Amino acid sequence: MPEPWRPAGGPPRLRLAPLLALLLLLAGCAGAPQPRVHTTALPPWEVAETPLGRWAAEQAEAHPGQSGLALLANGKDAFAVRGLLTARAERRLDIQTYLMGDGLTTRVLLARVLDAAERGVEVRLLIDDIGAVGQGQRLAALDSHPNLQVRVYHPLPVGRANLATRVLATIPVLPRHHRRMHNKLWIADNALAIAGGRNLGDEYYNASEPRNFADLDLLAVGAVVEPLSMSFDLYWNHGLAQPGGRYHRVEADAWRALREELAARLAEESDSDYFQALRERHEERDRQRLVDVLHWGQAEALWDPPGKPAWRGRPALDETMAGQLWARVAPEARLSLVSAYFVPTAEGSRVLQELAESGVAVEVVTNSLEATDVPVVHGAYMPHRRALLKSGVALFELRAEHADGEGATMGMPGTSASALHIKALAIDEETVFVGSANADPRSVWWNSELGVLAESEGLAREFRELVEEGASPELSYRVTLDDGRLGWETRHDDEMVRLAREPGGPWRHANAWLTRLLRLERWL
Repeated sequence: MPEPWRPAGGPPRLRLAPLLALLLLLAGCAGAPQPRVHTTALPPWEVAETPLGRWAAEQAEAHPGQSGLALLANGKDAFAVRGLLTARAERRLDIQTYLMGDGLTTRVLLARVLDAAERGVEVRLLIDDIGAVGQGQRLAALDSHPNLQVRVYHPLPVGRANLATRVLATIPVLPRHHRRMHNKLWIADNALAIAGGRNLGDEYYNASEPRNFADLDLLAVGAVVEPLSMSFDLYWNHGLAQPGGRYHRVEADAWRALREELAARLAEESDSDYFQALRERHEERDRQRLVDVLHWGQAEALWDPPGKPAWRGRPALDETMAGQLWARVAPEARLSLVSAYFVPTAEGSRVLQELAESGVAVEVVTNSLEATDVPVVHGAYMPHRRALLKSGVALFELRAEHADGEGATMGMPGTSASALHIKALAIDEETVFVGSANADPRSVWWNSELGVLAESEGLAREFRELVEEGASPELSYRVTLDDGRLGWETRHDDEMVRLAREPGGPWRHANAWLTRLLRLERWL
């Protein structure tokens, strides 16, 4: 029997050096094991003792069993409300996010979170592990505060240093680790909650250059807050949620240095236009007690099982949040869908066609190829357009740029390139869903998602206004079909124009084509 091949030269221990170096590179700096304590949301009697709890109870007094709801479409508004909730929280602050960027808004919020922890607020921060890439030391520093716990979801113990090492470490376990926790929640004292599409990052709060997202959150008080808190508890206490300090070693009081660093960075930016506008918005919201109007009605929290990202294979539809939502959606007259990434697949396309052919007015607002931040996803949507249009489905694709002042209702800044990040829909005249899920296979089958389904004519009316603005020719292309050829109609300089070629540069067209070549639809 021949001997196995061995590289020539050097003693055996040195031959292992390259492999050990790679493993150390992938592993990063692992910290000591940390205890994992089971915790839950504030009980009702403690909620009632907090200022936010008393305010929420006052608002709900005339609406027993219902929920008060407000759309947060403007990015600065959504940021100011998060800051106010953090500043006013007295006992508990729960934050769940898919990713955390490193920018002005993140630094402001983290500084406020540390301030809250310092005054005795118990903070629980849950972030998906892929969204924590490159943020390990910062998260571990936050976790070092005695009142602040950080957990990462579905973690890989290796490859945590940067995106390149993470990609290398993920390849052997890709069938399971491409599945992520995509939920977003912000809950203060179990009294008020924000659910929707926004992560932590400047582009979600109109503070980024050159690109910002038009996004949407739902602020909730009343009956729906408790089940939203329950969903957070289920994820927080699930075995997939692990203490961030297990994977990164920091000093015992590393949070102090982080707090000083954040303060210094913010002092340098205190005179920025965004900061000044933010102060005005913060003071305005402080005077108006968070929101102008609360729409009251019945609301239901929907979420995927917390173990879904670790399941093997594709789950049954009725085991998913998308299945729960679809079982409750039966439009009779109108269906409006707004989704940053729209990949209907053959099955979903067929359902939309049948609705349109039965007389339901179906409209879809999504990103254009020139606007989307993920052209490969757009490539999976493109083959379904002709069939949808033939059946009567109206398709609107958001443009990348628009004039200053346009898109105000959608919270678009109007000064630079923009992209849609909203995930919401409306059924008939009174039902609205706002959440983290896109209309694509990834949200249905692979990632975990969360959202709120509400029945309120006032809320639905406000959402319709947002959809109408998004579908307007000032902001979007209306996709048309003439003799089998697609066209894109929009308004430029007060004049309607029709483009025969899909807007978007060669690189974007190449990415979209690659999706179809490799048949990536089911993974997007």
